[in-house]
Amino acid sequence: MKVMIGEFITESNEHIPHKCNIKDYDIAFGKACIDKMRIKEVFDKHQIDIIPSIYANAGSNGVVEKTAFEYIESTIIKIVKENIHDIDGIFLMLHGASEVETIGSGDHHILKEIRKIVGPYLPIAVVCDPHGNLEKEYVGSTQIIRSYRESPHTDADATMVKAADMLCDLLQNRQNIHSVYRKLPLILGGEQSVSADEPVCSINKYLDELEKDEAIKSASWHVGYIRHDSDVAGCGVVVVPEKESDLAYAEKVADQLADYVWNKRHEFHYTGLTMQPEEALKTALDFEKKPVFITDSGDNVTSGAGGWNTFVLKQVLNVSNLSKSFLFATICDPNTYHLLENKEIGEQVHITLGIGYDELSSPVELDITIKSKGKLVGFMMHDHNEVFGETVNVTINNTKIDIMIASTSWAVCEKQQFIKAGIDWDAYDVIVVKEGYIFPELKAKGKLSIMSLTQGATLQDTAALPFKRIMRPMYPKDNI
Repeated sequence: MKVMIGEFITESNEHIPHKCNIKDYDIAFGKACIDKMRIKEVFDKHQIDIIPSIYANAGSNGVVEKTAFEYIESTIIKIVKENIHDIDGIFLMLHGASEVETIGSGDHHILKEIRKIVGPYLPIAVVCDPHGNLEKEYVGSTQIIRSYRESPHTDADATMVKAADMLCDLLQNRQNIHSVYRKLPLILGGEQSVSADEPVCSINKYLDELEKDEAIKSASWHVGYIRHDSDVAGCGVVVVPEKESDLAYAEKVADQLADYVWNKRHEFHYTGLTMQPEEALKTALDFEKKPVFITDSGDNVTSGAGGWNTFVLKQVLNVSNLSKSFLFATICDPNTYHLLENKEIGEQVHITLGIGYDELSSPVELDITIKSKGKLVGFMMHDHNEVFGETVNVTINNTKIDIMIASTSWAVCEKQQFIKAGIDWDAYDVIVVKEGYIFPELKAKGKLSIMSLTQGATLQDTAALPFKRIMRPMYPKDNI
């Protein structure tokens, strides 16, 4: 037997000026595609051959240029057509949060085009990020669809393996099944749905209990994605029956699961301490232990923001008699990075930091000394040795403020990333990062962690986001 595999990942944030183009994608074919998807051992175990199509990962980015998407989609479709008589099943990682110019969801479009070729019955398994959007036709055209459980996504690789195993089992025991979907009139941000906290912890336990039922192959809860306006935005649940005879039962289970999540709608909240920016900074300054992590949540690069806002830096610069040491990890400013990349360690330079896209990223004049240089490498499911950008680390003269000036927007959320960037995180009282929820290693390291509710491309107030195309009524935009 043979299975075609492919991956398409884009979290499209429409609130940034950059359009996601083909150069933004990490693209791989052939053996490299197979290696990056990390599920070969599963298919080898079941003696199933792999036909690779394309691995295309742009991470969090802007709205996708149509030409870039068409290249990725056409590559997948070409492989399907060329191997139509050999393919026994298809395994895809489709993140679910893409938005393509004039098309809408690229993930949904890819699956629709594949189904036009292979028909409704060829087994297709899709792994997706819980922060991706679903809709009934899309889900119903899959035999298996499964999202990660954990946010942050510590179970990403395990979910890929689990879904691949499910597909192999289905191929060896063919059943006429499809995934069952229920949409909820509920819209949430990722920072309100951290899996270590309630109510997500209880929802995940409930999903685990449902999967102990021999009639249920898989059960998932999907948070959805809120960084672009879309008619498919909002939460949903998916239940996959074990056999064709279990389909009616799966429909009932989906109703029960939808009710379970819906009845917890008032329990969703920001995890940990959340404060307005002034209070967040004052609390960090008053706290006696170290380190304190502050997340600049409105400039959250893990959800597509530019990572270039200088707002919190200006807050700190305005503190009189600053007694605590600060690290900004990072501020993205490609022009300033390139100005500094060939300077010597210890050299003093006058810089203008800030790209000036808006008031939040307005430039700041600084006299700095270059301390070190390093690489921005992968974290969590990304290859930890792969370089995603560069950083020049500087000290603002006559202050206790250090800044990692980055060539690109990239999250720094694990110890190994600080080390490879040339930073000793033990040297600082307060570390400011460009994230939403605190990632596990930062949470474990920090004596205090605060989400500063800053403005920006990743505004946290869901009810205040200017949605026009979503289903209404929708909680919490509407009081249901």
